[in-house]
Amino acid sequence: MQQILDGKALALQIKEEIANEVRQHTSRGLRPPHLAAIIVGTDGASQTYVANKEKSSHEVGFTSSVYRYPERTTEEELLEAINFLNSDPDIDGFIVQLPLPKHINEQHVINAISPDKDVDGFTPVNIGRMVLGEDAFIPATPMGICTLLERYDVPTAGQHCVVLGRSNIVGTPAANLLSRKGVDCTVTLCHSRTQNLAELTRQADILVVAIGKPEFVTADMVKEGVALIDVGIHRIADETRKSGYRIIGDVKHSEVDKLCSAFTPVPGGVGPLTIVSLLQNTLKAYKRTFKLK
Repeated sequence: MQQILDGKALALQIKEEIANEVRQHTSRGLRPPHLAAIIVGTDGASQTYVANKEKSSHEVGFTSSVYRYPERTTEEELLEAINFLNSDPDIDGFIVQLPLPKHINEQHVINAISPDKDVDGFTPVNIGRMVLGEDAFIPATPMGICTLLERYDVPTAGQHCVVLGRSNIVGTPAANLLSRKGVDCTVTLCHSRTQNLAELTRQADILVVAIGKPEFVTADMVKEGVALIDVGIHRIADETRKSGYRIIGDVKHSEVDKLCSAFTPVPGGVGPLTIVSLLQNTLKAYKRTFKLK
């Protein structure tokens, strides 16, 4: 039986779990968890993501703050803002929305975030802890991928997982997490220079696609029965839609879905779990602050 890995429905379920826990803590007189975001410039996708983060935060009973800065903001000014949030005891975690304007060094900015408030899981300290299997804030999208597989009981132990894409935000940490004890996949990490790519993707029992190219994976690149995780999301002009566009992934779902034992839809698959993972990391930071179990 084919299974749709419905991230939207699962996100609603996990949000309710988080909201229940928040109510337990605030009923004891504690303040609610506080998640903040810094956004520089007016990038449309970034604005949408931050707005969704705010909405989701409020839905689970979090306090949410957004610090908006113009495109011309200097790196020094941004680092000052980060230092302020690092030292604010009422903020449990925060993100700096990427991408940043080209005149700002993103790695300098990430390195300036306190690892204890790095709920995006991007700092070298949290990445290092994750690789070593220690307690860490896990990057939100890879965490969401693992949550989908776990909550929908997709078999992982001993399965061959091919991860397509090697970014530090998705592909590389996802490959690490999927190979760890408790998940126990055998992982192949592929990228734009991998030779005989289709030969490798056809071997996958689980295929995670985060290549960043619209409808890159086609039917000839997968085997029947694969569990498919499509991380990609692209806005394509479509005059037949009221919105003027449609959303597609990195997989050509019209060809591929019928071959899968399980698959994520686009939209409504991995995306909702990314924001939920951010909420889970913030709740974890909050519980560390108040030394809660």
